[in-house]
Amino acid sequence: MAERGWQPFGFQQEVWRALGEGRSGLLHATTGAGKTYAVWLGALQHLALAAQAPALAPTGTLPGRTTPPPVRAEPVEAGAGSIEAATPSDGTSDRTALRKRRAAAPPLTVLWITPMRALAADTLRALQAPLPDLAPDWTSGLRTGDTASGERAAQDRRLPTLLVTTPESVSLLLARADAHERLRHVQLVVVDEWHELVGNKRGVQAQLALARLSGWNPALQVWGMSATLGNLQEALDTLLPRPSPGAPAAPPAVLVQGRVDKALKVQVMLPAKVDRFAWAGHMGLALLPQVVKSIESCASSLVFTNTRSQAERWYQALLEARPDWAGTIALHHGSLSQDVRAWVENGLKSGLLKAVVCTSSLDLGVDFLPVEQVLQIGSAKGVGRLVQRAGRSGHAPGRTSSITL
Repeated sequence: MAERGWQPFGFQQEVWRALGEGRSGLLHATTGAGKTYAVWLGALQHLALAAQAPALAPTGTLPGRTTPPPVRAEPVEAGAGSIEAATPSDGTSDRTALRKRRAAAPPLTVLWITPMRALAADTLRALQAPLPDLAPDWTSGLRTGDTASGERAAQDRRLPTLLVTTPESVSLLLARADAHERLRHVQLVVVDEWHELVGNKRGVQAQLALARLSGWNPALQVWGMSATLGNLQEALDTLLPRPSPGAPAAPPAVLVQGRVDKALKVQVMLPAKVDRFAWAGHMGLALLPQVVKSIESCASSLVFTNTRSQAERWYQALLEARPDWAGTIALHHGSLSQDVRAWVENGLKSGLLKAVVCTSSLDLGVDFLPVEQVLQIGSAKGVGRLVQRAGRSGHAPGRTSSITL
């Protein structure tokens, strides 16, 4: 962190201390402020380095390391279900080494639950970056509806130390006859984007999973993360499982709020003339020339719509207006194949795509640093979702988020 010029925020240090004390909690912080590493670095310190390193010091450097080298996370290959940090893949001997490494790694220790497949893949990339330095013996994997059958088979033999997954996949794991043996070593469960799950059936799935895991391990730590929750105490109480009768009392939970000032630029796009209702047809295509001009002015843009059919109509309209953009603009929604979605996500991350027309499949904490602006076609159907989508641009502390309605 020090070599990269990073200094921890106060809320990150607070989370590190709470994790070291064995406490559960809820972290509510600004989009792009560093919530993932606030929980993850504290988890690695508490679970992987406790035997050989002192507690995290609030100095901006990791304990036991004065100048940690930067680590580059490799992209997810199309169809891959996991990414093993620094794992060779060029022969039978390498596959044998990978099997031996998996067999020697600690059992499943951290379960990271996300509400979306795109967010799960992006989260795994971020979580893997510090593993070679802080937990080189840990393995990591992804288990969602996109996970390849070969990777699922490998996980069926032995789960990785860190598993990034979804509520549905956790429920399926818990339904197995050997669930207790495979999951009894879990010490930490992180529920990312808790606002997206609380109050719906997928949130109930997550709550039931947490209740069962805490029954097997009363010392289980549970952390939720969000940027757009309203009633924080109620959200925390809903997240944490009730202790089993007779179980030892857990340390009091903590509510951590991390407000990092972030500039948000909001613009409203109106038609040149108001003689005709601009939203006729419910597609907003009357504003296509202005949207094209706005996309031209930025290196990379996200265009959000509320339905898949609307996204496809806008994508086709943009191509018809600018045929020369073929290959530099793309479409993203949940009905597309995993290969296509992965290609689009990698193109956004690398800055190769000028614009992507998408639905809610990209509106959570996916980190696309090259994106300079967000355009929302129509209503976002909620202020919280609007803020989330705006945060896809300028997704880093100190950068300005920009959204045009």
